[in-house]
Amino acid sequence: MNGLTNAQWMRPTQDAESTREKRRRPRFYLNLPIEFRMMDAPYVRGAMIVNASETGLLIQSLSNIPIGTRLNIAVLFSKGFELANFDVLAEVVWTKIYSDEARQKYQLGLRFIEILEEDRQKLKHLLGDGE
Repeated sequence: MNGLTNAQWMRPTQDAESTREKRRRPRFYLNLPIEFRMMDAPYVRGAMIVNASETGLLIQSLSNIPIGTRLNIAVLFSKGFELANFDVLAEVVWTKIYSDEARQKYQLGLRFIEILEEDRQKLKHLLGDGE
């Protein structure tokens, strides 16, 4: 995969109640860090990707972010011996609270709003669909 080693490659995720995939694009498990900034906030926060598709991300965060909030996101990954990234503008479409080791965390469903073609190609490559 041309030196991309950070991703945890697995089959696309499937709905636990059905073996039929209901999404338009399959999701792939990834274990990659992101940096994100709310459109009107001056500071950057971090989170981890749980899974991704060509149209959105599922992330885990210590921050609860309201539905409808737009985020500038940088997805960080290694490419050979270098650190690379791609940028995307996304919107929070759903949130879910959960506890992990006595700490409250949040899962956030994000839908891509804008992504440059160059960055879309990087994402497709990470998902195993790029050349």
